[in-house]
Amino acid sequence: MTLNQLIFRNIKKNLKHYYVYIFALIFSVGLYFSFVTLQFDPALDDATEGRKGAAAIKSGSVILIVIVSVFLLYANNLFIKRRSKEIGLFQLIGMTKGTVFRILSVENFVLYIGSLIVGIFLGFSMSRLLMLILFKVTGVTDVATLRFSSEALLQTLIVFAAIFVLILIMNALFIKRHSILSLFRVTTVTQQRVRKMTVFQAVIGVFGILLIVFGYYLSSRLFSSVFLGNQLFLVMIVILASVIVGTYLFYKGSVSFIFNLIRKRKGGYLNVNDVLSLSSIMFRMRSNSLLLMIITSLSALSIALLSLSYISYYSVEKSVERTIPADFTIPDTTRAVEFTQSLETEGIAYTESAIDLLTMPVDLSRVLSIPGGESQEMSYTDMQMIVISDEVLSEIDVEEKQLLFVNSDSLTENFMKFQADQQIVFQGKEHMYDLTLKGTERVAVLPTRVAYGFVVAVVDDRVFQKMNVDKDPSITPEFTEYHGVDITNENDLEKANELFNVLGINEWAGHESKLEERTKQMQSAGMIMFIVGFLGLAFLVTSGCVLYFKQMDESEDEKSNYTILRKLGYTQTDLLKGIQRKQLFNFGIPLVVGLLHSYFAVKSGWFLFGTEMLTPTIIIMLIYTALYSIFGLLSVWNYKRVIKDSL
Repeated sequence: MTLNQLIFRNIKKNLKHYYVYIFALIFSVGLYFSFVTLQFDPALDDATEGRKGAAAIKSGSVILIVIVSVFLLYANNLFIKRRSKEIGLFQLIGMTKGTVFRILSVENFVLYIGSLIVGIFLGFSMSRLLMLILFKVTGVTDVATLRFSSEALLQTLIVFAAIFVLILIMNALFIKRHSILSLFRVTTVTQQRVRKMTVFQAVIGVFGILLIVFGYYLSSRLFSSVFLGNQLFLVMIVILASVIVGTYLFYKGSVSFIFNLIRKRKGGYLNVNDVLSLSSIMFRMRSNSLLLMIITSLSALSIALLSLSYISYYSVEKSVERTIPADFTIPDTTRAVEFTQSLETEGIAYTESAIDLLTMPVDLSRVLSIPGGESQEMSYTDMQMIVISDEVLSEIDVEEKQLLFVNSDSLTENFMKFQADQQIVFQGKEHMYDLTLKGTERVAVLPTRVAYGFVVAVVDDRVFQKMNVDKDPSITPEFTEYHGVDITNENDLEKANELFNVLGINEWAGHESKLEERTKQMQSAGMIMFIVGFLGLAFLVTSGCVLYFKQMDESEDEKSNYTILRKLGYTQTDLLKGIQRKQLFNFGIPLVVGLLHSYFAVKSGWFLFGTEMLTPTIIIMLIYTALYSIFGLLSVWNYKRVIKDSL
């Protein structure tokens, strides 16, 4: 048999083991090529703010390279270990290590080039679909075209050529380091004997769970008054360390501890399903604790980032409604008249609300507290805030000795605490105005830009008139009036927005169009969600494949056990029931722990990204779980094949 015949015979023989690796390689190439194709597509400028979109895609492609590289190197390491006996046999019959290395290199090259070609073709086919998705999430109405990018092709070839060189180096080092005898021992798995649970292992198990619970508790109090300020960064490090170490100890001891308790409840009488599921997992997870900790932590990070990006995208509409109450914000009477006259000329129906703004010095020391602010020596006795009359707000009526704060939101309330029924003192030029805070309401009255992101005080109209007469002339605020223009017919909004821009009103500070702001936020949030989703999908596939490879490796090691069980009379169906339970634990435990980690991570700071947490987070978790479950089903299918071949 010639060397070429030997190489192609090996490729054909090992194809049943390589098919998932080939799929993952094709998927990685296709994913990367289609992603990079977007970077060089001129249509990307329409979906994003010029170069910012290309820069974001470029940054994402770097992260994608890291994910793909680590995955392919890890997968190659698993497969070359799986073939260690074959490599040893080649050397045993007289082949030199150099010859064996050349055989493996040619095999890898054939599989790699074939996968690269197919992956690039699929990536090219997917690029238009990805552009359509990008246009959809960013609200762009352009038509996506299929465009082949030679720059993307060159970049893809360079990246995967570099990965292939690393694979060759890894293979060369593996062959060089191992003697013939050691190659026959590489796949030997040192099984831990089933023995009584030691006190130390029980302590590790309980301590791991306590560390995770402690991290969850700290995350739920992350932005509370206890931790805000200089301690915030330190607390975040403690949370991260606590959860990661706790996760490692959870796999190292907690799983065995919990399953050992289940075994004790059964009095040591285990059926075949228990043997195939509980007993196997108790000792497999302990030996794979580091890998499982890494996968779980990165899964949690991926789900958390996906959830936060989707929360931001999902909340765009509500966020814009809160920050810009009217369709057009014009804090200047002259420009407001100019704009409304143009609307009348064009026959566009509108409604206008006008509010006089009064900026007054105020002492908020009795009502305002900012968690962590005391350590920064912040003073609340000499501040300025905007005051408006309750006359302009039909739904609000304030008594003469009271005032109400409006323009509040969840973000403000998380960082600023206002104490109701306490005194607030406004300082006029000659008089003081001592009023009682009635409360705080989440009513959007003024745009965030006009109100400087702070609450607005609503007072009785009589008090407002007195304040207006008594105002200090030395105080020259940026805005003294606000005009909000709402278009009656939504179909006229685009035309009104064009007028707003043609007149140059949008160029003035504080003059805003709700439509334009919504479009900008939609594009920004959509681009971030698209990139994070893309990277999340890449990690999902790679981590799922890693777990699948491990299960495939274990199934081959356990094949002799299935042969014995089949000879004892157990049917294929009997064994599959235990395998299904085993895979439910193998894939389910890392998934559930990752989901819990991500939930508490999102819960700790979701209000910084949007207005609603639960719905976007649940949607992301359900999608992630559904896609992740595919690898569990593939693993069961692989075990079914192994059990069938065991006799």
